Amino acid sequence: MRYSVEETAEKHEKILTEAARLFRERGFAGAGVAEIMQAAGLTHGAFYAHFPSKDALAGAALVRAFEQSSARMRTDAGDPKQAFLDRYLSVAHRDRPGAGCAIAALGPEVARGEASRAPFTEQVARMIADMTERFAWDDSARKDRPARQNAIHLLSAAVGALILARAVDDPALSDEILAGVRDVLAD
Repeated sequence: MRYSVEETAEKHEKILTEAARLFRERGFAGAGVAEIMQAAGLTHGAFYAHFPSKDALAGAALVRAFEQSSARMRTDAGDPKQAFLDRYLSVAHRDRPGAGCAIAALGPEVARGEASRAPFTEQVARMIADMTERFAWDDSARKDRPARQNAIHLLSAAVGALILARAVDDPALSDEILAGVRDVLAD
């Protein structure tokens, strides 16, 4: 059966959206093609009409996840840096990895393989550039450092805090990690 260009594009988008969510929730190895296709409401057999391999899907899904994060960052109200910290280092973000940051969810897995490293690197560089440009650095305790260095520091500390907060099995410690790092980075 032939589908219109619009229907094919819509199906492609569903696959990307579900893959981005499932990969962040379960990792690349933990989310299979059949499961992703089922979540998208499509058959497993339709996969290869959209992507040549699971690795290709993983790269495209990473880009999609970063696009979602960037869109949220651009729509934050108020001071962009504080809004980012409040959203990123929140209990809601900690508890919903499938809707959250791809760096924290997939970074350790990307570091162990090669297939998704190039798109991951490109998207991290783009996020650092966006943070360098959007966040006010002249009013912070780190105003004497270059803005890019501050952006790298903030992103790295926030990602590390989120990973730790998700990994510990003590809810009070997890909350303390989020709040403590959020407060330090807000200065």
